[in-house]
Amino acid sequence: MSEQQQARILIAEDEANLRLVLQKELERLGYRVQAAPDGEAALRKLEESNVDVLLCDINMPRMDGMELLRRVYQRPNPPEVIMLTGQATVETAVEAMKLGAYDYLTKPYSITELDVRVKQAADKRKLRVDNVRLREQLARQSALPEIVSVSELMKEAIRLIERVAPSEASVLITGESGTGKELVAHAIHRLSSRAEASFVDLNCAAFQESLLESELFGYEAGAFSGAKGRKLGLIELADGGTLFLDEVTELPAQLQAKLLRAIETRTFFRVGGVRKVEVNVRIVAATNRNLDTVVNDGVFRSDLLYRINGFQISLAPLRERPEDIEPLARYLLKNIAGTHPPELTDEAFTALRAYTWPGNVRQLKNCLERAVILSNNGRITLSELPPEVTRPVVAVPVQQGVAPAVNGEALVPAAASSAPGSLREVERQQILAALEQTGWHRGKTAEILGISPSTLYRRLRDYDLERRR
Repeated sequence: MSEQQQARILIAEDEANLRLVLQKELERLGYRVQAAPDGEAALRKLEESNVDVLLCDINMPRMDGMELLRRVYQRPNPPEVIMLTGQATVETAVEAMKLGAYDYLTKPYSITELDVRVKQAADKRKLRVDNVRLREQLARQSALPEIVSVSELMKEAIRLIERVAPSEASVLITGESGTGKELVAHAIHRLSSRAEASFVDLNCAAFQESLLESELFGYEAGAFSGAKGRKLGLIELADGGTLFLDEVTELPAQLQAKLLRAIETRTFFRVGGVRKVEVNVRIVAATNRNLDTVVNDGVFRSDLLYRINGFQISLAPLRERPEDIEPLARYLLKNIAGTHPPELTDEAFTALRAYTWPGNVRQLKNCLERAVILSNNGRITLSELPPEVTRPVVAVPVQQGVAPAVNGEALVPAAASSAPGSLREVERQQILAALEQTGWHRGKTAEILGISPSTLYRRLRDYDLERRR
């Protein structure tokens, strides 16, 4: 069956016999067909699923074809509309075309003639949608860096990406903050059969619970105070493409249940909605947390984990692949400073390779951005590198009974390593000092500490530092 004949058709026709005949004949030709007895019913179906071509009778009860045509073209990404009528006049034809109708057919018409018009209309919509998607895709790719690596660990990860991308399997990417999980998600999408469709990303730790549900699933007008119109959720905007859920283990329990139902049934309800919305999305998720821990602690549902973890890709931290530091540094410098970036001295390279990079590639990039600003005479020396890189902290293993530290290591100086009982307080004081340094700006604080904002938010909750005292 050709891609063209897989077009999705909606018939709005009040004559039951004609509606049934059209549906059966178009299905026989290979189209995916829905039918509605009037304009209001057709509008509801358009809200619940994507349609390529709408076949619309003009004379219908409750809402006639012309009013339906007006409503359709008020929607984002509308279908092409072919008007059908048994009482054709020049005036109605002209009005329909002015309102945006693709074509106009007078009853009686042959199925062959209708098939030709539907194919043409479906082709036009596909070209329109592809054009928008191509522009968006080019814009995304132009801003997307390559996966720069020479290490065997990353070569294995790239091999897994290439194997899983063409499939429809859901993928869970694990690894510490800053290791490039979002970059991998983009690569999976670009190498998949969904590459021409949308890639939509959501950081599950970046929104309050009350906002996260409406961001993911959208809402109907009047769903809550301030909801003046319908908002499409990110899962709906990703229909036909890929939905990337970053920091997925930060989803609240209520949303985990709703997401699980949406993945299993491929349907969901908008906030305040009473009609199901159908979607076809591929889920790619990421987390920097230990999966066994979040499940055993009851933080994350095991059944949802099984759904999103159809295929797992684990990214090694930068300290386990030090051979990647030099090519990454050269690549990042070129992106930061242009075609003639400053050169790193041998001593600077030695310091970069010796540091453990708790914030991984993200921290390396921040370090080099600072160094470029401070560099003189086209050279980056030890003087331009941050103090923590030239005088690295000692990574103290997490001990029993002590709160877990960032990326599995404690953010404590060497002097504190002899006092394991005070590690929690030392880490709290370090975070507090960074907060005071940035005027309690959480984004800048996370950058200084070399951790993700979501990890910082968890630390603030753990240490009761959510509000400035």
